Amino acid sequence: MLKTNERLDQLIKEDLSIIQNDEVFAFSTDALLLAHFVKPIRRGRIMDLCSGNGVIPLVLSHKVDVPIEGIEIQPLLVDMAQRSITYNGLDARIDVREMDLKRVSQEYLPSQYDIVTCNPPYFRENQDFQHLKEAHRIARHEVLCTLDDCILSSRHLLKQGGKLYMVHRADRLVDCLISMRQGGIEPKVIWQIYSRPDKPAAVTVVIEATKGGKPDCKVMPPFYIYNVDGSYSSDMQKVYYG
Repeated sequence: MLKTNERLDQLIKEDLSIIQNDEVFAFSTDALLLAHFVKPIRRGRIMDLCSGNGVIPLVLSHKVDVPIEGIEIQPLLVDMAQRSITYNGLDARIDVREMDLKRVSQEYLPSQYDIVTCNPPYFRENQDFQHLKEAHRIARHEVLCTLDDCILSSRHLLKQGGKLYMVHRADRLVDCLISMRQGGIEPKVIWQIYSRPDKPAAVTVVIEATKGGKPDCKVMPPFYIYNVDGSYSSDMQKVYYG
């Protein structure tokens, strides 16, 4: 089942396995945090944009019992995701397809999804420190899709009142909030993610936004990944181990 340079890693809390390849793509803590903050639903449909190797749909399958779909533009990552889904016996519940998310409005009927999740490329296309490996560059830099592309696709997919969950770098929080509001998806909750209590600046943020929602945004208490001594915080242990 595994191809060159691939390995099988464990999602411990979910008791699932996922195919990883550092030469192509391996998920980060940010993806797990995004899935952690998604509020479960009992019915409806979920779409994951910029799905990578399918880690967010896999994690969400442990939280909800509804159909989960994913869109990813890189065929190598789609292949990895599909094999992980099959290995875990989740073909009936998760479907990840290869597609440019900018084609969402042509490929999908509007207002069909209750939740959209997105872990988009973080860095602007013209930033100097672009990754040299093409697969990494596409996943981490806005070369094939921008933040605005992700928001517009989410707006098309979401039902009125549906939720968008996005993780992004903290230094692009303003970009996220402006793009969401301009796209008709109102930011409602912000979780600030810090490396550890003695580091003053947040590193990432997770945002929950509602399509057609009224202006009213709550900023939650800081979430620390590590304790000062470098061990995982109690909150992060819940993300990894439950």
